[in-house]
Amino acid sequence: MTDRQPLPDATPGTPGPGGNGRARAARPARGTGSEGSAPPPPPAAPPNPPASATRPQKAAGAKPARGGKASGAQSAAEGAGPAAAGRPRPDASGSSEAVARGYDPAGSERPPASGTAPRTAPPAGVGHQAPPPAPEVAPAAGPVTGDVPPAPELDPGERRRLLDGAHHDPHGLLGVRRVADGLAFRTLRPYARSVAVVTGDGTRTVLNHEGDGLFSGVLPLTEVPEYRLAVAYDGDEREVHDPYRFLPALGEFDLHLIHEGRHEQLWQALGAEPMTHEGVTGTRFTVWAPNARGVRVVGDFTYWDGTAFPMRSLGSSGVWELFLPEVGEGQRYKFEVCGADGGRRLKADPMARRTEEPPATASVVTASHHEWQDADWMASRGGLPVHEAPFSVYEVHLASWRPGLSYRELAEQLPAYVRDLGFTHVELMPVAEHPFGGSWGYQVTSYYAPTARMGTPDDFRYLVDALHRAGIGVIMDWVPAHFPKDDWALADFDGTNLYEHPWRGEHPDWGTLEFDFGRTEVRNFLVANAVYWCEEFHIDGLRVDAVASMLYLDYSREDGQWAPNAYGGREDLDAVAFLQEMNATVYRRCPGVVTIAEESTAWDGVTRPTHHVGPAGFGGLGFGLKWNMGWMHDSLEYVQHEPVHRRYHHNEMTFSMVYAYSENYVLPISHDEVVHGKGALVAKMPGDWWQQRATHRAYLGFMWAHPGKQLLFMGQEFAQGAEWSHDHGPDWWLLDETYSAAGDHRGVRDLVRDLNTLYRATPPLWQRDTTPDGFAWLDGGAAEDNVFSFVRLDAGGNPLVAVSNFSPVVRHGYRIGVPDGVEALREVLNTDAAAYGGSDVTNAEPLKSEPVAWNGRRQSVQFTLPPLATVWLRPA
Repeated sequence: MTDRQPLPDATPGTPGPGGNGRARAARPARGTGSEGSAPPPPPAAPPNPPASATRPQKAAGAKPARGGKASGAQSAAEGAGPAAAGRPRPDASGSSEAVARGYDPAGSERPPASGTAPRTAPPAGVGHQAPPPAPEVAPAAGPVTGDVPPAPELDPGERRRLLDGAHHDPHGLLGVRRVADGLAFRTLRPYARSVAVVTGDGTRTVLNHEGDGLFSGVLPLTEVPEYRLAVAYDGDEREVHDPYRFLPALGEFDLHLIHEGRHEQLWQALGAEPMTHEGVTGTRFTVWAPNARGVRVVGDFTYWDGTAFPMRSLGSSGVWELFLPEVGEGQRYKFEVCGADGGRRLKADPMARRTEEPPATASVVTASHHEWQDADWMASRGGLPVHEAPFSVYEVHLASWRPGLSYRELAEQLPAYVRDLGFTHVELMPVAEHPFGGSWGYQVTSYYAPTARMGTPDDFRYLVDALHRAGIGVIMDWVPAHFPKDDWALADFDGTNLYEHPWRGEHPDWGTLEFDFGRTEVRNFLVANAVYWCEEFHIDGLRVDAVASMLYLDYSREDGQWAPNAYGGREDLDAVAFLQEMNATVYRRCPGVVTIAEESTAWDGVTRPTHHVGPAGFGGLGFGLKWNMGWMHDSLEYVQHEPVHRRYHHNEMTFSMVYAYSENYVLPISHDEVVHGKGALVAKMPGDWWQQRATHRAYLGFMWAHPGKQLLFMGQEFAQGAEWSHDHGPDWWLLDETYSAAGDHRGVRDLVRDLNTLYRATPPLWQRDTTPDGFAWLDGGAAEDNVFSFVRLDAGGNPLVAVSNFSPVVRHGYRIGVPDGVEALREVLNTDAAAYGGSDVTNAEPLKSEPVAWNGRRQSVQFTLPPLATVWLRPA
């Protein structure tokens, strides 16, 4: 939505940063130091970018997965320098008008990757700089006398703030300005030996050196010509564009939407955007830092010295902007932020759409060139409401599913595997960039960038595209509740609590910072991020992590560690409003997308529409589905008991039906249940190896028949016995034909394939998941037998009967009631079949109904119920 309309003729600059939103208390900068003196001349060859610019300065220590402290990789901030307040003054002539016009682009080349390149000149384009030993810059050579008079001197305070990176309007001091005798040119080129203005007709005018890398001169002109700057380093010279002659490349409408917190495509306005501006190719850099004294762009194109490229503040929006000609895709960059506390911080771009591979931390300029091939999928995905459609999910941790594979290599294997097993969707554990792999992606530092561990953003698009072409939907875990404290990322971004809540401090469970959901710009950052993944990467669903921690002010907090809301309650009203806005926006903009809440409490109305107010006085949160954590905990508790004791815990398997229709549920056997000493799913089952596998199979059959959608974590589909490890992933060797017990694991995988195949073809199992008329107990009280029997019905009343026996006893002549009108039933699935590794106690012939009343039904059937097994029956 970027407004490309030109602004009015340039003025002395833009208003200074005005407090956009609530005032924030300044925090002391981490790692700040005193300002250095003027550095010596630069070395003969430019060194590599300093490690602190792109890589952690302090090695990240070992941290516990997900639930541990989240310091991540850290880098110290730059030294602090004085920064006077105030607005720019008119130049000595009294004129306050700056001039900006377009001009032709020039060639560019990438800066050298190492210190072996000759130090004769920086690469072309913006004029790259060698990194200085200290913030204050001195020229590499003595004074240069120009061909024209120098420009009027800068006010000393303005000059100091400019050189310190603490000036809000560098465009008011640099570039071209009208003065009494003509046009005053001024540029900041640290380490340059000379700078000349070269006009379109080839006229060359050498500027005067003012010291500290500033060059200026007054040319006797009345109109601004097309010009470039000829910048000489050690006798070699390059012609470059002047970044300070351009009007802002961000429109007023974008700024208005950002200020209002309503920019639903925020990634098109903030961050690094390759573009053509006023006829010149380059990259527009924009960042929201409303309390900063100044912001500068640093990167490969400056040899990680930001002195030459301070950004301008675009008024009360809090946005800083600079268009750098000839900077393009692949260039690494960061923002050097002079915070409200005067300290300097080298920050990754919060809106970066690509990053370096961790542990490096720089942002990378990028643009998408992927051509989508999933038009048919996108057009049809919203044809059937998700709660009335088959929905069977395979949960995947991409980095460890097949360790070492790139996104494109995964695209060759994952879609085929998931399609073969019959799942309708994959759910990807968090893909957004995160510094610590042991967090599994749940401690995000770059919300708009897929992790670079497996490739580029377009490589990730390629994977999503491949899954869609295979008929598989893609759900992504999304983490808007909290973020880690890494110094180079979101924390203390402009010297204040900008993204984080101003007083809550660290989250007690994870050592992370909580987002300030009450701040409009922060809420916009997150809402737009949800839209971004759906629109830019064609994601079909967002599973929102840790929703309960967002909803309750006292979540994991003791008395005295939290404050009630305005009504004296424990509900976080700002978080409620955020979740409602996020869901409403995603469903409005992205038809066919589903949002899923990982919410572990009894909060009323998680999947109720936002405009329907419930008994607690809240509108619904607006999610499409909710993880049924209660069913997961209760059912796993039940199957972990020895069969002889299960009769005492029978209600743990039936209680879920008391509340089954209060929300639209997903039944999750997720990654959280197979780590941290909990054991793999099959390892939770008591008994010998045969009994463990049999109970595992019976449990899956019960789960697939129970009301609700299904989710199964990778490795559990073939009964992996070991816990999941993010370092090596599933134990695929268990399926190798050379392994003696491979048949046991292949049998379970074959069962999962058949469960999904039958599930998708059987509307009674999914069409009425969220309405009571789709389910009825046949016998939910057979505790002495450890048996559960029920019937599922589709919209036309067609039944499927499911019977689960969690006892290791074969029950001959077992009788159950059947729905009216059913003359016979046939066995369509038996988890005890030999093909799955069972004892092959099956019912090959149709089961004819008899006029024997049973389970409250007028008719019933008798059959053989296999041990530790689930049987599905359909009308014959």
